[in-house]
Amino acid sequence: MIRLDIFSDPVCPWCLIGRANLDRAMESRPAHPFAIQWHPFQLNPDMPKEGVGHVAYLAEKFGSKEKAIQAMLEVADHAKRAGAEIDMEKVTRLPNTLDAHRVIHWAGIEGRQTAMVARLFKAHWREGADIGDAATLARLAGDVGMDAAAVSRLLATDADADDIGARDMDARQKGVRAVPTFLIAQQYVVSGAQSVAFWQQVIDELAEKVAQG
Repeated sequence: MIRLDIFSDPVCPWCLIGRANLDRAMESRPAHPFAIQWHPFQLNPDMPKEGVGHVAYLAEKFGSKEKAIQAMLEVADHAKRAGAEIDMEKVTRLPNTLDAHRVIHWAGIEGRQTAMVARLFKAHWREGADIGDAATLARLAGDVGMDAAAVSRLLATDADADDIGARDMDARQKGVRAVPTFLIAQQYVVSGAQSVAFWQQVIDELAEKVAQG
């Protein structure tokens, strides 16, 4: 197996799109060598604990509500073409994702990390759930087979919050500036939501190298 480290944030639409393209490539190459590990990167580390309105945040970022809506529609179109539906009408809040990253970390300990990431993407982008809310996160953890009550108890503490923050900072210090960022075999860095064809080519090249010894 070849390690594929993915730096991602559940509220990043391009992370959703990038994951969808990677998934399609791996489905088309069932013998792919990837062992995936997800790593924390907060797009908005200074986000208030309670989050902010999604449209209001984007309006400030892009300069107007109209530009924000246009940007959201363009992203939704990209997502649809990647097979990753987004329901922008339901995405009303932009949460602080520190706790979501803590849950992803705990899911990794149980071997449920990719399932947890997928559930968070779906909850935020298709269901409009507040993935900054502890009760919501515990419910979502339960959906992928984790102990929801145990997750709820952990979220009520600061468990692993410092570790998540340190890992996020370490990624930035090593050059990660945006997400998604992929680290292939701990050697090759690829940034952005790459196409299905790109990942198919990577998988084919890796398979060829393995075959050559």
